[in-house]
Amino acid sequence: MVRSGKQALVAALQSALTAEEAASYGYGVVGAHLTGTEFNLAATDCAIHERARDTLFAMITALGATPAPAAVAYRLPLVVSTPREAASLATDLELGVVAGYLDLTGAGDRALRKLAATRMQEAAVRAAHWGGSPQAFPGLATPR
Repeated sequence: MVRSGKQALVAALQSALTAEEAASYGYGVVGAHLTGTEFNLAATDCAIHERARDTLFAMITALGATPAPAAVAYRLPLVVSTPREAASLATDLELGVVAGYLDLTGAGDRALRKLAATRMQEAAVRAAHWGGSPQAFPGLATPR
């Protein structure tokens, strides 16, 4: 099925929204296993994703579309019971955000492309802070 420009844009925004919602949810789990400075950083990162979520929700609504509701719960890529596992989950969440914005980088609107690139860069930096390895093109599948 070929999507119109508006449909493709809404789909790209929705993909980013879904990633931000998953990150917001996941950071609740991350923060539950941290203390001190790392807990504060996780809380800050969570707030960043919540603001981005709200912005994307408004953007989709402004296009006359209805944003898909957030899931009640999300399947996390790993079980978290230690601070090290919490940091690993935070890395995965951030890389998921990078992937979530990937389709938006092809938007016809320059401001949206810049938004996507900026959010992807910021998420990649957060992933590196949490222990992720730098990647040449984060969010893209590694060729086999």
